[in-house]
Amino acid sequence: MGKPTGFMEFTRELPSKLKPEERVKNYKEFIQELPTEKLNQQAARCMNCGVPFCHSGCPLGNVIPEFNDAVYAGEWEEAYNILTSTNNFPEFTGRICPAPCEASCVLGINQPPVAIEEIEKNIIETAFKKGIAKPRIPHKRTGKSIAVVGSGPAGLAAAAQLNYAGHSVTVFERDDEIGGLLRYGIPDFKLEKWVIERRVKLMEAEGVVFKTKSNVGVNIKTDDLTRDFDAIVLAGGSTIPRDLTVKGRELNGVHFAMKFLPQQNRRNAGKSVPESESILATGKHVVVIGGGDTGADCVGTSNRQGAKSVTQIELLPKPPSERNEYMPWPNWPVILRTSTSHDEGCERLWSLNTKQLIGDEKGILKALKLVELEWVVEQGRPGKFTEKAGSEKEIPCDLLLLAMGFLHPQHEGMISEWGVELDERGNVKAGSNYQTSIPKIFAAGDMRRGQSLVVWAISEGREAAYNVDKYLMGESNLESKEKSLIHLDNVFA
Repeated sequence: MGKPTGFMEFTRELPSKLKPEERVKNYKEFIQELPTEKLNQQAARCMNCGVPFCHSGCPLGNVIPEFNDAVYAGEWEEAYNILTSTNNFPEFTGRICPAPCEASCVLGINQPPVAIEEIEKNIIETAFKKGIAKPRIPHKRTGKSIAVVGSGPAGLAAAAQLNYAGHSVTVFERDDEIGGLLRYGIPDFKLEKWVIERRVKLMEAEGVVFKTKSNVGVNIKTDDLTRDFDAIVLAGGSTIPRDLTVKGRELNGVHFAMKFLPQQNRRNAGKSVPESESILATGKHVVVIGGGDTGADCVGTSNRQGAKSVTQIELLPKPPSERNEYMPWPNWPVILRTSTSHDEGCERLWSLNTKQLIGDEKGILKALKLVELEWVVEQGRPGKFTEKAGSEKEIPCDLLLLAMGFLHPQHEGMISEWGVELDERGNVKAGSNYQTSIPKIFAAGDMRRGQSLVVWAISEGREAAYNVDKYLMGESNLESKEKSLIHLDNVFA
């Protein structure tokens, strides 16, 4: 433990941000660096708890007190080695993870939790600056070849781990750039794309082969992958969005969030978007349906495009501002969260149902008809709702962005061609060993578990890699939660 009294001497402190009126002028990241002295103090706040609940709060099982201690001591290489033993991409999670580890921080019971995410981000950025983050090239190759389909966080994590194990890995990505959701889903102001490119170059130096514009089941034959590779990992994500089924849905001006957000990322990269397909919020009354991260990303992007107004509406009631008796520590609390995009300008409305989309004589969206809802809350959770009599109203809307989540992966193409079994939600069915109904095909990430967090996708990719390695070699030396649990069983037997 670096400083036993650190948590009593220092309070939580995060880096400053550019003012909203400044940062909306571009699409750059706007969070400033925390000075080394301040970072040292934040690491000193970690109490090195006897039972570090942050481990279980993190889907990756990051060894948090240990890397905090190394940062406090200024041992950056040690901190990097500890962090990357469980997390392949701290530069991603350090920017876009909601930090469930912090919600489980023991200090957070009665004080602000340790700034774990900020420390994590600084470890990896310092490692790159100091030349500590280097290609990890296997000493020998196994002779086994593996295809990873999809280059989002799950696919990249699976590819990195399998390459470390000595297998020859080829990643197939249907888009024109590597990164999946990270590339064309997360706005640049949250994750600039040089961060992805830096990681891809490192992985290429390690031996991973990337193939873009390679849509398996379309221009890449599934039979070819089955024939040419010893194992296949499906990591294509959950891509079929939840739709809005109301009168007026067909009006011009209604778009899915994941049609809107990727376009701006392409523009930022200097790529053209056909005028006939272009979706812009400039000068429009924008309404975003959906209160999650994707909805907030639409808010931030709309503000940068110069929207006349931005409103975000949510079916569910407004959550409480802090924990209550129904969400005790160390559980993840469903509380009101205000993103940086909301700070830039947005009216947020809760307990509203969309009744109708209203258009003009040319079929162009002009307004939404909404109704207020009254919820019955049972044990802290919204139960049934009824529409509040006489509460119907119209609000202006020229651009409606649907950010209501995703149902399941695309079935047409490779999934239907391979004929892998699906679960009751339409995801690829794969057990605890990540193996599908076809033995040599595995699945990971949102394609397997449904829409989730980037940190969960990385965890899924790592676990799938461990099971693929064990399938091919009979055993695996890769890190995994399964091995950790077996170790604990032996310790406490």
